[in-house]
Amino acid sequence: MRVQIASEPGRPDRDNEDFAAAAPGLFVVVDGAGTPAGVGSGCVHSVAWYARNLGGLLLGAATDVGVGLDEALAVGIERVNALHAGTCDLGHPGSPSATVALARVSGDRLDYLVLSDAVVVLDLVDQEPAVITDDRLAEVIARLGEPGELPAVGSGEHSERLRGRVEQLATYRNQPGGFWVASTKPEAAGQALTGAIQLGELGAVALLSDGASRLVDSFDLMSWPELLAVLRKDGPAELITRTREAEASDPQGTRWPRGKASDDATAVLWVSEN
Repeated sequence: MRVQIASEPGRPDRDNEDFAAAAPGLFVVVDGAGTPAGVGSGCVHSVAWYARNLGGLLLGAATDVGVGLDEALAVGIERVNALHAGTCDLGHPGSPSATVALARVSGDRLDYLVLSDAVVVLDLVDQEPAVITDDRLAEVIARLGEPGELPAVGSGEHSERLRGRVEQLATYRNQPGGFWVASTKPEAAGQALTGAIQLGELGAVALLSDGASRLVDSFDLMSWPELLAVLRKDGPAELITRTREAEASDPQGTRWPRGKASDDATAVLWVSEN
């Protein structure tokens, strides 16, 4: 088994709100949902704190192959809740949250889980890749609509628009008909996308935060097979380097409107030895 991991903050002067880790036959990416300044959370802890604690506790819970990945995620959420229930308002709609990608080898198969807009890419033998991501957040955003063109990234108008959108989305978070993320409700784990594939059908698997998948799904600069080729040949760090180059070519978000000029980016690649 060969595993490679790379993770980089969107800006060097800010904490990386992503978390990635691997154990034998087990791989996890947690992407903390950063919030604009001025948006309340009811929590004394940062998004980075939440992502790191959830990631570590999830990794521990998922090592038991007798526990389903969704069950492991629910346990991880419950355990993080216990860490700060005495200091924070866990009922606050803005409580720190995260998206999750998780994969585990169980005998002759690979089980996977995706909650919200993290991505699992299955590099299938002699087939096109299978891409698993949860698009319910995007569906809610599409329903809400965008009032005109997004202002330049970094402008006061952009920050105000982003803050309003985050506050608006809070009413749809972890609600039927809305979207689901890891936060304070363990039952959100039951809404994750899960599946399994036989190892004999699999050449590799990649787990990506949305900051590492944007060359394909936001910028349309490469295909999923091309992304896998970069990961296999040059590793996750090269994928992030290419992402940073693309972001730097469009610092104000004119070509690719987005919430952040440069997002935290994390990629995990596992290559099968079959």
